[in-house]
Amino acid sequence: MATQQGVRRREFLKAAAAGAALTALGGRFAWGADPPQSRRPNILLIISDEHNATVTGCYGNKLVQTRHLDALASRGVTFDAAYTNSPLCVPARLAITAGKYISRTGGWNNECWLPSADYPSIARAMNAAGYESFLCGKMHYDATCRYGFTDVGSKNFNPSHHTGHGHRRQADDLACRGLSGRFNEFHTAARCGHEAHDGAVTEGVTDFLAKRKRSDKPFFLIAGYIAPHFPLIIPPAYHEPYQGKVAMPNIPPGFLDSLPLNYKHLRAGFQVVDVPDDIVRKGRELYYGLTQWIDEQIGRTLKALAASEVAGDTIVIYTTDHGENMGEHGLWWKNCLYQQAARVPLIISHPERWKGGQRRPGACAHVDLVRTIAELGGATVPDDWNGTSLCSYLDDPAAKWKDLAVSEYYAHNIASGYAMLRQGQYKYVYHTPPDDQHPAQRELYDLTADPEELKNLAAREDQKTRIEAMHASLVKEVGGDPNETELRCRADYAKGYGRGAAQGAGEGTGAGKAEKAGQKRRAKAQAT
Repeated sequence: MATQQGVRRREFLKAAAAGAALTALGGRFAWGADPPQSRRPNILLIISDEHNATVTGCYGNKLVQTRHLDALASRGVTFDAAYTNSPLCVPARLAITAGKYISRTGGWNNECWLPSADYPSIARAMNAAGYESFLCGKMHYDATCRYGFTDVGSKNFNPSHHTGHGHRRQADDLACRGLSGRFNEFHTAARCGHEAHDGAVTEGVTDFLAKRKRSDKPFFLIAGYIAPHFPLIIPPAYHEPYQGKVAMPNIPPGFLDSLPLNYKHLRAGFQVVDVPDDIVRKGRELYYGLTQWIDEQIGRTLKALAASEVAGDTIVIYTTDHGENMGEHGLWWKNCLYQQAARVPLIISHPERWKGGQRRPGACAHVDLVRTIAELGGATVPDDWNGTSLCSYLDDPAAKWKDLAVSEYYAHNIASGYAMLRQGQYKYVYHTPPDDQHPAQRELYDLTADPEELKNLAAREDQKTRIEAMHASLVKEVGGDPNETELRCRADYAKGYGRGAAQGAGEGTGAGKAEKAGQKRRAKAQAT
């Protein structure tokens, strides 16, 4: 007993010394220098898939049961205007991996990877700073790419082989050929549709945390879940609390006819035109239930962290790759730049540094989060990375913040690519021309006056100056004209990767197998 008390006393004295040092630094941890009395933080980044931020208690939803994420928010800082850099799985995650906009890396769609095997990544930056970077779960990487992460867990969560191919829909072809088969996967069952994958992620992370010691190197761990991504298959107990209680989408008469051409293509291409009301209602209810289910998985992970030796040294970050439309604006899945798909939840928690229960209203994006992770770990990143670290904004809500976010979509089921700039209370979207017969289109929304984005102000004469200024800011921020980016994307799609022995970004063997597998999977390029 005396020995245990002595150990606790020494730990207390160390903690007291560290606290004094932090106070002298104005509350900032001296992680970069990593002196004996201080530790650089471990970073646990939890990424779900397709989580609409509004379906979370801490974002104001009074119906959904997300007590674990709500508790995390009560211990952390919640960002009210965080955005994905692309509303699609692979491009979004490649932006997180590379710290760059997708138009700068060619991460166009779900068949893409980063340009080379040794491409600078957040994992490599953290590793160079003395971290160990791990991945447990889905990041939608090509089977041959890990970008500096080491896999943990009981299975290979990223077995796909990407082809690099893609295509555009003909601008005038708006025929919808039936109703999507995805709606057949809106139902209850004994097991959640993602139970095998996401349960394995939780088990892998739990096992990792239980074995991790404070004497080990600091870690950067991504836990990649699939839920609440469709299929919306959940046990009845998760459906019952929401039956008859989730409001239907608000779609005013004539609104669907006013949609930009590309969004009409999303409706036709994904076969979501004239979805029966009973399917819409049930899908929205099931989505709430699946969100509750993944919240419980995250709760298990957070409980394992709390019980571990490294709990006090670990920053927890929660976000998702993109949102889910849930039938709003006549759309399902993601792919558009309305708030439901482009906005994401973002919570950063480490009570030892930031008081819990705080909120930040300024617009930000995943590239800003990547910069934040790097600064928290004392890592050096390339000068050409996009984004701005959120650390000063986290430390001081009055700190000057750029209040700006960009999101881009150049993937599938559209006639042309488009890009968004969120700046202050306004959101601007530019749709590139599909061809010589169809001009560019624009959207402009005042999110304060019109949070549902039902009134496109782009055609108003009194908004002309604002649109010109926001377009110039968009071009400057992404470093290129979206029209030229669209042409470059089309050229990349036509070439593909080839998957030959001398080509590809693979970090290992199996290029020949990857080529054959990629050919087989090419038809599924638009499946996710």
